[in-house]
Amino acid sequence: MEYDETKVDEAVLALLYLNFFEHGGAKRAWKGFDWDSMNRLHEKGYIGDPKSKAKSVVMTELGESAAEAMFTKHFAV
Repeated sequence: MEYDETKVDEAVLALLYLNFFEHGGAKRAWKGFDWDSMNRLHEKGYIGDPKSKAKSVVMTELGESAAEAMFTKHFAV
């Protein structure tokens, strides 16, 4: 099935916002989402490299603000 990758990436970014946590001075999020989307988010500078043994990924400052904006856009009431 064809789908809009931008919309999927927005949704994944918004869902990453739901599970932000602080660890070692960095904001992180659990990375249990589609690998293609996670790689695209990394390429756009929103998250650190998802290719690691860690179960979470570092959020960049850009990613933190974008994730909050996408969560608000798609899920706020």
